[in-house]
Amino acid sequence: MSKIEIPDSLPAWVKDHVEIYLKDGEAGHLWDAKLGGGEGMLTTLLLTTVGRKSGRKSILPLIYLPTEDNGYCVIASKGGAPTHPAWFLNMESQPTVELKVANETFTAKARVAEGDEREKLWQLMVDYYAPYTDYQASTDRQIPVVVFNRT
Repeated sequence: MSKIEIPDSLPAWVKDHVEIYLKDGEAGHLWDAKLGGGEGMLTTLLLTTVGRKSGRKSILPLIYLPTEDNGYCVIASKGGAPTHPAWFLNMESQPTVELKVANETFTAKARVAEGDEREKLWQLMVDYYAPYTDYQASTDRQIPVVVFNRT
């Protein structure tokens, strides 16, 4: 198994969160949203993707909510940047990913929610973490809503 890398481009507080999560999933599962402009303690998962160019595994935390079909919903916001996040591009190239949710690690298949499902999940996520509204307002791209289901 290849080594998993924490991207150098991540802020120190995000790297710290990943390191805590890897050591103790229960301790890392909740994230203080004040660090990112939100409110309260929010659930996070760790997503591991394989680089579409590098072939290296990288890991990062994402805010999530469970879906009705026992999946996990995340938002590919990149803070409202004009381009999709690297993890999303990697996931498009290779939709089989690894997730860590609390102390459970498993393989999942990613897909982009569309239509009514997307709108419903988007609203749930915005209600959970309000800054997503500002992120969408600051970019011309439609921010993807991603669902992960266990394989």
